[in-house]
Amino acid sequence: MVEHANVYPLRREPQREQPQRIPQPEPRPQEPLWREVLGRRLRVLRQEQQETLSETAARAGISPQYLSEIERGRKEPSSEMIAALAGALGTTLIDLTEHVAGDLRRQMSLAPRTSRTRAGRARAGRMRPGRTRPGDVLALAA
Repeated sequence: MVEHANVYPLRREPQREQPQRIPQPEPRPQEPLWREVLGRRLRVLRQEQQETLSETAARAGISPQYLSEIERGRKEPSSEMIAALAGALGTTLIDLTEHVAGDLRRQMSLAPRTSRTRAGRARAGRMRPGRTRPGDVLALAA
């Protein structure tokens, strides 16, 4: 004997309205880190002089492994270490800093000129303290 049962739900889930999608602002290009730009500049200077990591590191008084990590942007060297590397590469700290600042300026010139506030409104011209803009001069004190 076959029994049939009708099954009815006790309560129905109310149909949910689909949330409206709020358009998201386009993500800003990530600002490059100082240590990454510095590392690339140090590598370019070293390679222009056709030196090995070991040769430059020995003159700067650091290990080749540490210099490699600096060049790859993995380590953030102290101002004293940057000055030692600049001297080992036959340049001055201010010249190295100006080159790095120029590299940063070139990379940031590709980014939009406006910054976004937390509310998502575009804000041109004003920046928070501690932020740099293309054209700003950066310097390190040794």
